[in-house]
Amino acid sequence: MNILNIILNILIFLIILALLVLVHELGHFLVAKKNGVRVDEFGLGFPPRIYGKKFGETVYSLNAVPFGGFVKIFGENAESLETPEGIVEDSSRSLAHKGKLIQSAVLVAGVSFNVIFAWLIISLGLVFGMPTAVDSQNATGVTDARVVVTSVVPKSPAERAGLKAGDMLLSLKTATKTLEQNVSPETVHKFIAESSEPITISYKRGAKISEVNVGAEKGIVLGARAIGISMDMLGILKLPAYRAFLEGGVRTAQLFKTVAVNIFYFLRDAFTGHADLTQVAGPIGMVALVGEAHDLGLAYLIFFTALLSINLAVINLIPFPALDGGRLVMVLIEAVKGSPLKPKLVSGLNTVGFALLIILMLAVSWHDVLGLV
Repeated sequence: MNILNIILNILIFLIILALLVLVHELGHFLVAKKNGVRVDEFGLGFPPRIYGKKFGETVYSLNAVPFGGFVKIFGENAESLETPEGIVEDSSRSLAHKGKLIQSAVLVAGVSFNVIFAWLIISLGLVFGMPTAVDSQNATGVTDARVVVTSVVPKSPAERAGLKAGDMLLSLKTATKTLEQNVSPETVHKFIAESSEPITISYKRGAKISEVNVGAEKGIVLGARAIGISMDMLGILKLPAYRAFLEGGVRTAQLFKTVAVNIFYFLRDAFTGHADLTQVAGPIGMVALVGEAHDLGLAYLIFFTALLSINLAVINLIPFPALDGGRLVMVLIEAVKGSPLKPKLVSGLNTVGFALLIILMLAVSWHDVLGLV
């Protein structure tokens, strides 16, 4: 990958990240405003501030660290309302002085907006055409069905040859046989399993058609030769707007469930010391994934953006300090006990939680760097 492609991928990633953060924080912002809560700042990125301008009572800022964003809501905790002289002016418009339902609505709004955004862009993708798995149940309306690599086994012949997830298989050839017609996952598996000679695979990546030579090996799968790839039959599905909206909702719900389950198992493994960091990606890894989606085409990039939006929603629901889920837990505790938690305790937990999240991001990013060398 040349330097121009790397720069382009970084720019696309930053644009997507800024868009998703904007959507998330817009949810907090609009619901807070709707319920009479004062919003002091709406920021993209984390400080130090590069630029800021005040409109009405809110400062809109652009900040130097591009991996996130924030909405500074007046009185998110009671500590910020206390001064040596007493309660600060305008405290009635603080979030801490609103009812628990309003506090919960403001907190959950960011997650909700990310899910709604994913729903809308998946629906839009289905209107213009989006890749979808093809089987006997959903073949209607699907065009240009092709065999696509869905994963590549590390250190396998396929990985050594340079095949990647997303590659579209066009044909397979050896010195004695050819597979060009009726290419399907089943026929490809059979062709590879029966080949003791080097195989020339013609594939399409994005708009470019290439060839690669690979030798099938025993031991990758039980009882047969293999090159170390998983495949699926994918085609392009286009739907009328009303059907795309309904199907978009179904797919968004399915993605949300899948992401939530995967994150649950990752966190479970993390607590037991068995977490696999190869299953997560930091900013560096995300740039590479964005580049792969971009190479495959706009439809894949749209789907990838929706997937990131749902990941952001699920992660923010985790009941951990500094995340929306952790703040919701604190609101629930206050509702049950009938009185606010100590402001210094809440502030301390959120600070520690934020610091741990930064450490985790740095650890994952370091793992991404190691994967490049």
